[in-house]
Amino acid sequence: MSILYPENNNKEAGNMAPRLRQDLISDPVHAARVARERLQQEGELPCGYLRDEIEASWRRSLDAGLTNSSQSQQLIDEVNDLKGFRQQHELLIHAAMPEIEQLAHQFGDQGLIMLANADARILALEGSDDIITPSRQLALRQGVSWSETHRGTNAIGTAVIERRPILINEEEHFLDTVSHFSCTSSPLIDASGQLIGVLDLTRIGRNSQPQDTLGVVQLAARSIEGRLFAGQYQNQIVLAFHTRQQYLRSAWQGLVALDEEGRLLAINEQGCQLLGRSREQIVNRTLDELVGEKIGVLLNTCMRQRIASLQTRAGELFCELLQFPKRLTGLAPNLKPGTAPAADRQPRPLECFAAGEPRLQRSMTMAVKALDQDIPVLLSGETGSGKEVAAQALHRTSARAGEPFVAVNCAAIPEGLIESELFGYREGAFTGSRKGGMVGRFQQANGGTLFLDEIGDMPLSLQARLLRVLQERKVAPLGGAEEVVLDIALIGATHRNLKQMVAEGSFREDLYYRLNGVCVRLPALRERSDFKGLCERLLSQLGRSEVSIEPQLLQQLSEYHWPGNVRQLEMVLKVALAFMEPEETRLSEDHLSDEFLDELVHAPAPCGTLQETQEALIRQALEQQQGNVTAAATELGISRATLYRRMKSLGLA
Repeated sequence: MSILYPENNNKEAGNMAPRLRQDLISDPVHAARVARERLQQEGELPCGYLRDEIEASWRRSLDAGLTNSSQSQQLIDEVNDLKGFRQQHELLIHAAMPEIEQLAHQFGDQGLIMLANADARILALEGSDDIITPSRQLALRQGVSWSETHRGTNAIGTAVIERRPILINEEEHFLDTVSHFSCTSSPLIDASGQLIGVLDLTRIGRNSQPQDTLGVVQLAARSIEGRLFAGQYQNQIVLAFHTRQQYLRSAWQGLVALDEEGRLLAINEQGCQLLGRSREQIVNRTLDELVGEKIGVLLNTCMRQRIASLQTRAGELFCELLQFPKRLTGLAPNLKPGTAPAADRQPRPLECFAAGEPRLQRSMTMAVKALDQDIPVLLSGETGSGKEVAAQALHRTSARAGEPFVAVNCAAIPEGLIESELFGYREGAFTGSRKGGMVGRFQQANGGTLFLDEIGDMPLSLQARLLRVLQERKVAPLGGAEEVVLDIALIGATHRNLKQMVAEGSFREDLYYRLNGVCVRLPALRERSDFKGLCERLLSQLGRSEVSIEPQLLQQLSEYHWPGNVRQLEMVLKVALAFMEPEETRLSEDHLSDEFLDELVHAPAPCGTLQETQEALIRQALEQQQGNVTAAATELGISRATLYRRMKSLGLA
């Protein structure tokens, strides 16, 4: 069978292609049907009828000796040892299963979700039995090769060749036997830029929303790549970055793996695109060379404020530390014979979070009782003071401990998406919505606890709807008339002054009182009385309970102002542990990064008015004595009556 190339027929290429190109835009499937008919009738593949990547693939299929009418059963290339084949690709299958199961939930009643390796051989396949069973006759099963050489133009095999997302609609497939399918696939690329597999969604009939399907499959593929990246570099520093802050923690963020000296070991595809450089231009260079920032400075910034902003030649980049090397923080010491398992000795989550802080312990205990009575809890505190950790501790101590805990950061979700994120939507609710719709966070938390972090950043336009949901305990997804009854415990959190926002008109008063059932103020790190105990607990959580802090350094740390609060302290300890020698068991200034040591040495001395100092001392004494005024007065060296007078003048009594 000969192939008609453009140079062999300039008249057809020049006169027919322009008109056909317009047809392709409106109906590429019809154009493919015409091309198939001409190929079968004339024995030549006409130019300009097929999309460029499809035409190139059809030509490769012809070069492989295939015809449109080749029978599927004659072309099967199948592995003999299926179990061994799957074991070879166990890491890829494990990383992909969450996305495969999610896609199967959305599309499984209409088609198949498949995972293939870099040779286009099927590793995993999910979908309804009504579709899987007859599809086995077409060789759509585990262990079978769907390379173009064996199966002609198809989304899996063509994606392996093209190394980019591929959409093939019905008769754009080369083989007649599979021309009733529509397939969408995305290649999976590892941290070194190598093709490791393909994710595919195959459905019966024409795909009427190709771009939507392509977006869903690409999103799932990026999530799989991110999971593989983190697993491959779990013993290295991993940073996420993007030019837009709201895209951090999304499938479109850039990822880099660095060693402790800031040398870049790997970067994902999105990272290369964001930096506008190839992988070869980036890998093995230092962070300082690439973006003009030392690794210590960047880590220190992430400690204090979680999201760091970098000004680079390419523009502003927002960065977040996702992973710190486990090999540097050390492993938990082995249990000695006769000691109880760690799980048996662990304190309750509430005790662990509020240990050494009597007032906080009392507030948290009251908050748990409130949650168990369906009374909402509002956590307030500075950034980094541990609001989400506190929320998780409350949930794990409450009666709903075995149910879902769903956290939503209201400040991190773009304003245009927060409504669908919280309330969900039905299929077809808006252009680009997922097939099958999406379950909102309220429904995901049903039976458990919903944590609304940074509630003060919720747009005023959505506050009225949130209030209605909280009052009626029902939610109606966007585009749906049917309401879902909710059974949730609610925890809100903010670093803002909501009372002031109410006064300014930027936060609804009725919503404030609906959220503020029991308010728990989380103290800033500089206000905590048990700094040494907190350090010990953090070191234990980092797997180094045998490590202590040099007394002089401990004193300096306790006097530091800690703008990043507990989050910053935890990262300072992680970095210090990373710089310890294996035989060392005591932290000193030698283990601190230069950047943090400079801050520590030159930190401004505590200042304030006499009244502020008195108030701080009185608060501290009362907390240490668990509210016992007589004991607090004795500790302060004044009489009980004098303490009462000063408390009254300061508004503390």
